[in-house]
Amino acid sequence: MSSGRACPIRLTDPITLAGRTAPARVIFGPHETNLAERRAFSAEHVAYYERRARGGAGIVVTEVASVHRLDHPYERAPLAEVSGTGWAGIVDACRPLGSLVLAGLGHSGLQGSSAWSQSALWAPSRVPDPATRELPAEMTAADIDAVIEGFRRAAAISVAADTDGVELDAGPTALLRQFLSGLTNHRADAYGADRLLLLREVLTAVRDELGTQRIVALRLSCDENAPWAGITPDAAAVWARELAPHLDLLTVVRGGLYTPETYRPDAHTPETFNDELCRGIRHAVEGAVPVVLQGSVVDPVRAAQALGGICDMVEMTRAQIADPDLVRSIRGGRRPRPCVRCNQACLVRDFRNPIVGCIGNAEAGRETRPLVRHADDPRDVMIVGGGPAGLEAARVLAERGHRVVLTERDERVGGLMSLISVGRGRADFAALTTWIESRCRALGVDIRTGTEAGATDIESAVAAGIAVVLATGGEPRSPGFPVVDESRYVTATEVLAHPDLPSGPVVVWDPAGGPIAVSVAEHLAERGAEVHYATADSIAGSRLAPTGDLVAANTRMVRADITRHLDVRVSAVDGNGVHLGCRHSNESVVVEGATLVDCAPLRPGSPGRPKALRIGDCVAPRTVRSAVEEGYELGRTL
Repeated sequence: MSSGRACPIRLTDPITLAGRTAPARVIFGPHETNLAERRAFSAEHVAYYERRARGGAGIVVTEVASVHRLDHPYERAPLAEVSGTGWAGIVDACRPLGSLVLAGLGHSGLQGSSAWSQSALWAPSRVPDPATRELPAEMTAADIDAVIEGFRRAAAISVAADTDGVELDAGPTALLRQFLSGLTNHRADAYGADRLLLLREVLTAVRDELGTQRIVALRLSCDENAPWAGITPDAAAVWARELAPHLDLLTVVRGGLYTPETYRPDAHTPETFNDELCRGIRHAVEGAVPVVLQGSVVDPVRAAQALGGICDMVEMTRAQIADPDLVRSIRGGRRPRPCVRCNQACLVRDFRNPIVGCIGNAEAGRETRPLVRHADDPRDVMIVGGGPAGLEAARVLAERGHRVVLTERDERVGGLMSLISVGRGRADFAALTTWIESRCRALGVDIRTGTEAGATDIESAVAAGIAVVLATGGEPRSPGFPVVDESRYVTATEVLAHPDLPSGPVVVWDPAGGPIAVSVAEHLAERGAEVHYATADSIAGSRLAPTGDLVAANTRMVRADITRHLDVRVSAVDGNGVHLGCRHSNESVVVEGATLVDCAPLRPGSPGRPKALRIGDCVAPRTVRSAVEEGYELGRTL
């Protein structure tokens, strides 16, 4: 007899949109990849999306393609008018695997770049982008018509490519959002009196091309975090209710002119931070259109809990960059490779054009590389060192059938990577090393912690025909300043590995400008220490801009009462404390009674044996991504 209670919706349940059925309720959302070639989708794009479809993604939304030639927001931004062949290739690769493919369409307006188009930016009004300070041209009626026509033509191209539909971008960096917002739309014409007018006209043009048997989806910023003039949740709810009958899918996002970083923040922002915003919009549309939750959704358990009450589908983009088999793993009851939301490899809107990737998944962005195959002649391998490079090498070698022994002199594996996951609101790197370790053990890797392999052990292994891999990490380097009182000098590794705080004030010395020193400073401040942060740079955490955390990190340091000493060098550490001198003058300051925490990169270890392979920090100081990549590549090719 039925209990009358509805069965809960699962992430792996299908959903039908415009007569087309997605095999799961997990979306791989649009994001920059830098995989385009001459503004066209490439073979690398096809392989990248196919891999997520093979892993079970319900819907794949392609990187947003500009609908007008003069919109060229970053060098490798796709252009819709040359994207037909690429979209067709993506459809051909993904459709046999069950995934629906939506073509992302948009225009970046005043938040674009004139560097590539060599033409004035277009915008609703002459409001400069706070980031670039570039003043755009106010769009004429002819410009607006050209944009509408661009969306219509792009939709027609997507139909010819046989996509399952399109997703229109009205998100944090989109022209369509700029017309909706009082921050950027000061027009005196009809598009100012009715800020929703352009979006309605674009929707009409696109629907005319797609008909009712293809999906029209909308990515809508529902909160610009600027309630004095920007889009608010209440206003967005009214718009969503009006637009819902004309849509097949609505993705709720956050961010705008002054806070685009809130769209895809790092781990300092809680997971699923858009829960309540999405719930409110879903309530407003009253079931007229399925609603998608976006916003740091990386945990399958939390994603599943959101279905039904908060949303109808979930967008798990970074989670599927980290593990393309996310949905397949959920179906099989396996734990996916975790996304730690560090943004160190997947946030690639950068003038250096880095290819999209993941610190924990060396395959991401390189899917055209030959696959890892089972070894024809499995052999015995000895890996010395259990940091990220050694662990990843062990995992891949074991996947291929090699017999692997890994020795680690510490009592646990993970190296420094497992230590910097400290305090609240920071990337949990230890979760990644724990996952790799668990995979190693499941594959039969013999992990021996608290075991140091000496030169004799290595020579004996080589003599026995065992392949030896040295992944022993780096060694502390001599400080570049006099340390008179050694009791007042510790390394970042030492201070993180031991629970006892140094007595008195602490000066965190950051010669690298990376995340480690900032994380250490925040960690010590949370534990009640008087913390001073010192760097030779003119801003704290100078290398945090690519991850989107530069401004936020400095704000957190101010709120934590961390004293920042900029443009300084360490002169000495002695019985009086830490001496700092200005790089540009003879001024100096002494932080009395302080201990210095040195966050300098380690130096490479001593040269290995001629017949031993070396990877990771023992070759040169590495980022986590580089270490994992080296371990993966060795495991793939040995």
